[in-house]
Amino acid sequence: MRRARGISIVIQPAYYHADVRSFVQQSVDEILGQLTRNHVFTLEGTQRDAWRVQVSILQRELAALDRGIIYFEFAIPRMGKRADVVLLVDGVVFVLEFKVGSSAFDRSAITQVHDYALDLKNFHRGSHALAILPILIATRAPACTELLPSWAQDQVADPVLSNGGGLVELINAATRLKARAVDAADWERSGYLPTPTIIEAAQALYQNHAVEEIARSDAGAQNLSATTAKVREIIGQARDQQKKVICFITGVPGSGKTLAGLNIATDSARNSDAHRAVFLSGNGPLVAVLREALARDQVERTGCRKTDATREVSSFVQNIHHFRDDALRDDKPPAERIVIFDEAQRAWTRDQASKFMQAKRGQSDFDMSEPEFLIGVMDRFDDWSVIICLVGGGQEINTGEAGLSEWMNALRERYANWEVCAPDRLADPDYALSDHSDWLVSAERVHWSPSLHLSVSMRSFRAESLSDFVGHLLSNQPELAKAEYEKIRDRYPIVLTRDLSSARSWIRERARGSERTGLIASSGAGRLKPEGINVRASIEPENWFLNGPEDVRSSFYLEDAATEFDVQGLELDWAIVGWDADLRYAAGEWQMHSFRGTAWQNVVSSDRRLYLKNAYRVILTRARQGMALFVPVGSQLDHTRPASYYDQTAEYLMRCGLPAV
Repeated sequence: MRRARGISIVIQPAYYHADVRSFVQQSVDEILGQLTRNHVFTLEGTQRDAWRVQVSILQRELAALDRGIIYFEFAIPRMGKRADVVLLVDGVVFVLEFKVGSSAFDRSAITQVHDYALDLKNFHRGSHALAILPILIATRAPACTELLPSWAQDQVADPVLSNGGGLVELINAATRLKARAVDAADWERSGYLPTPTIIEAAQALYQNHAVEEIARSDAGAQNLSATTAKVREIIGQARDQQKKVICFITGVPGSGKTLAGLNIATDSARNSDAHRAVFLSGNGPLVAVLREALARDQVERTGCRKTDATREVSSFVQNIHHFRDDALRDDKPPAERIVIFDEAQRAWTRDQASKFMQAKRGQSDFDMSEPEFLIGVMDRFDDWSVIICLVGGGQEINTGEAGLSEWMNALRERYANWEVCAPDRLADPDYALSDHSDWLVSAERVHWSPSLHLSVSMRSFRAESLSDFVGHLLSNQPELAKAEYEKIRDRYPIVLTRDLSSARSWIRERARGSERTGLIASSGAGRLKPEGINVRASIEPENWFLNGPEDVRSSFYLEDAATEFDVQGLELDWAIVGWDADLRYAAGEWQMHSFRGTAWQNVVSSDRRLYLKNAYRVILTRARQGMALFVPVGSQLDHTRPASYYDQTAEYLMRCGLPAV
């Protein structure tokens, strides 16, 4: 189900479908009537006119086709969109995108129809094994003489460009090569397992799509919907019973914690001011990219001014430190009664917060942890308020992060009027709450719910075992890493190269449609600079993550490197990971170094060693489809990067099963 303007609607896979012979014989008005009835949003005249042209062309062109099923407005859940037409003929899927009235084949339109085909291949269960042919139809373009598709290894063809003529010949040629027996009803019912990027998810949610539409629907991931439903219930009870509640949501990496938080924030974005939520994150690049993506999308869809769109988006996606600073300047309750803290375990300790406030904000008497202060801000309301803490783990990359203990200290010592809703997993050793375990178990104001834990990773649709592979690799367990890579190598290729140009070529050969590529390295990779990778040169995250391949500032150019601080919480499709001597393999173990001045220094601090290892954990888990690891050859003429700093690392990675290119 999804909600649009307060109405519950059954998600339709298509607005219209019929076998081709029935479609050809049906009147245009009857078809338009069915399309209109199933189109739940405001229907513009231009859309109805476009449908009329599409139906007329297809009835003419398909009159000689005696088989197949046709679908109009076929749902593409991950993208929050619908393909104009999908044809299923002899087990071959044809995806048709119309540009009515156009005489040219725009690059963005070619990418769009290619993306639809790739989406079906990757996320539509019934299409995984089928050949898929995308066709872009510009209705006023000249007739095309070249209609022979070029098929990729996964059986998704490059888009064919057409003016609508010769479709039957194209369909017959493709089915002669790629036909297979498929039950159309089973194919239609097979379901989607979409895993949107956080940017795609935010855009779809902001357009009033429900999380159920864009998230995986398999049984293993259904608790995402259960979690969001539980949080809505908690918010409703807090409002109705006039009480204050803090809710913790835990989950494995990539399980959808941020997606759940954004869903709650966007769900309330159109509510009255008294019931609005704000999504807060200390991850500056994530906030900047989300805001920019949503603002651009709003401008494109509505034609509003960019400043207005940015102002609206900024009201519910904010940097947590700006929220904190506003609360310091004004002791009144904030504008929102519901706040969602992303990566709540990374809030600052008392010591870190006090040092920062005294040195940077002139607050000489500040003596609280960040969790204590933030709860205090929401406690300013006389009646009700809700705090939702999204809790991750295993990717701490900065100093002064409190974990969950500071939240519990504040709740126990200062805020006895707050109720606590928590998942059962919060008692696990991973969350380091042993000092609070007795209180958590015995306190009447602590309420436990298994629905508040997200147990299934949805990040990498190709490589569920990627995190295990990376974990074994970084834990010096090459045989276990090799075994994990064997499970994923056909779906998630990873290669090793000693040449950066080879890495670029390998990535570019594999990326299709709008699949995003990018170059990543750790912030400590100070001696990749001679290879052309300068991690000291800051990127602009909004341009790097959002701009197209024609923009030299974008990730597509594979020139400007993002670090773990830029990419945490965000994703690419294909990545080059630059590997420097800050994390080097030598004498049978990982050695950790920091480049200072003119030389490498050993990293002794256990915290800093953890942060360095986690930096590589972050950059090694950013790619959704595959990556190339670039380990330099080094130079004997440069004492900061001799070959010995890199060769053993490359040899170790090959022991983990990675092929060299």
